[in-house]
Amino acid sequence: MTEYLEYNAPVVLTFFFLSLLALFLNWITKGKSNALLFECRRGSPWNPLTYIRMFTHVIAHEGWSHLRHNFLNILLVGPLIEEKYGSIQLLIMITITAGVTGLLNIIVGKYRILGASGIVFMLIILSSFVNFSGGKIPITLILICAFYIIDEILASFKKDRVCHSSHLIGAICGGIYGFYILQG
Repeated sequence: MTEYLEYNAPVVLTFFFLSLLALFLNWITKGKSNALLFECRRGSPWNPLTYIRMFTHVIAHEGWSHLRHNFLNILLVGPLIEEKYGSIQLLIMITITAGVTGLLNIIVGKYRILGASGIVFMLIILSSFVNFSGGKIPITLILICAFYIIDEILASFKKDRVCHSSHLIGAICGGIYGFYILQG
C-alpha cells in the first residue's frame, strides 16, 4: 500500500498532522492544551510560553470544523506553493507569518488567536504569484486581493470570534513574499 502513497508536500502534510494532533490533545484535555500551549494572547514578558504561543497558535484550532475549513484551503493551495518555492522557503514563510501575526496580536490585540487562517490567506495570495513573470502583475492577483481584502474589511465589522486582522496580516505577508522575496 505504501508504494502507492507519496508524502508529496512534507511541510503542508506535517503541518496538517501536527494540527490534527493538537486538536486531539485539546479534546482529551478539555481545552487545557490550547489555553496553555497554543492560544496567542497578551501575557507576561517573563513567561517563555508567551513567545512560544506567538508561533504555535497556527497549529491549534477550536474544533474539527475550524481545522477542516482552514486545511481544505491549505491542502489545496499549499502543495502548489511548496513545489514551486521549496519546503524550506515555505516553512520560513509560515514561521514568519505566524510570528508577525502573534507579535502584533500580543502588542495591539484584545483577544486570543488560534488557527491557521492567516497562513491560508498567505498561501492564497502567494498562489497568484506562481505565474508572475516579466514584471507584469497578473489580473488574477488583483482580483484575489480585491475579493479577500474587501471581504475581510467588511467582515471585521461583524461581532464574531474571528480575528480578521490575522487574515489581513497573512495576505500582506503573502504579498510581500510574492513581490519582494520570491520574485527577487
